[in-house]
Amino acid sequence: MLHAEATSVLAPVFTPALASPPPPLAPAPAAPRAPALLVVGDSMLDRYWHGAVERICPEAPVPVLHLRERSERAGGAANVALNLAALGCRVTLATLLGEDEAGERVAELLAGAGVELRAVRSAEQVTTQKIRAVCRQHQLLRVDVEQPAPTALVHDLHERTALLLPAHDWLVISDYGKGAIGDARPLIRQAHHRGVPVLVDPKGDDFARYAGAWLLKPNEAEARCVAGAWRDEADFVARMSALRAALPVQHLLVTRGERGMSLFSERSPPLHVPTDAREVYDVSGAGDTALAALAAALAGGQGLDEAMALANRAAGLAVSRFGTAVVTRSELAVAAALAPAFGPARAQAQAQAQA
Repeated sequence: MLHAEATSVLAPVFTPALASPPPPLAPAPAAPRAPALLVVGDSMLDRYWHGAVERICPEAPVPVLHLRERSERAGGAANVALNLAALGCRVTLATLLGEDEAGERVAELLAGAGVELRAVRSAEQVTTQKIRAVCRQHQLLRVDVEQPAPTALVHDLHERTALLLPAHDWLVISDYGKGAIGDARPLIRQAHHRGVPVLVDPKGDDFARYAGAWLLKPNEAEARCVAGAWRDEADFVARMSALRAALPVQHLLVTRGERGMSLFSERSPPLHVPTDAREVYDVSGAGDTALAALAAALAGGQGLDEAMALANRAAGLAVSRFGTAVVTRSELAVAAALAPAFGPARAQAQAQAQA
């Protein structure tokens, strides 16, 4: 009897090859660094007392305000800093504040917006306040609380500003004539030494105090105080061009209210743009908003023409609101989408200059 020999066929065992480790992931690109701006100048607290007027005082022919609501906003250089923060910038504010309740309130408003406050504070300094009595969005009276800044504190503020310069891309000087700035030329020279361009919102009738700034931004009344009254638009252009060259500054940007803005530059023909305001409700703080928008655009890499357009739009938004206002990036984006293109204005100015 034949017996078949059993055979066992083993299936081959599959051993997977060891997988090589995956290549390391490339580091994620770093988020672009927000521009850092240093603001120095006069800060203040704007207080609003809202109420109703229903009778005239029997003691004197003045209205009696029945107080119903109070509100507070940071003004001056502090308002510039708040607007810069709302536009996405990293902001440091160097300023003078008193060791008083108003100074504490300004500090709280700045901290809430993410502004780094580097104030020189002293019991010798009184925080400037502007107190407005308001009825139905109309101002009845303004009370100012202020005193001249002590010289020693101003010196400390300038020294602190100089130490802060290396960590910032731009220096913005907001001079309200309350004493924090005085002669700005030493600060401007130190900024030049650090390669930091300087924007100035001036005050008073002596613009020589800001000589060497990259850009000076007076309003029309301030420019008239320095350069004299002009007869017509041609005379205005001649006087502003001469003023820019005499200071000297590279750029002179004159804000002109309902007439828009006019830019005078060292190597370009004058540029005029009409106002972007559709309704003028309150001009308080509009210059602060325009200065902040201009600085934010320049620090973000935009050219001066584009920055001027942005400042013009921001000012148009600010004057349409009651009181000191802060304009945000999203609001400016909407305004820009509705605004006409800005480029043709420069092209037209250059064509007129060449004609």
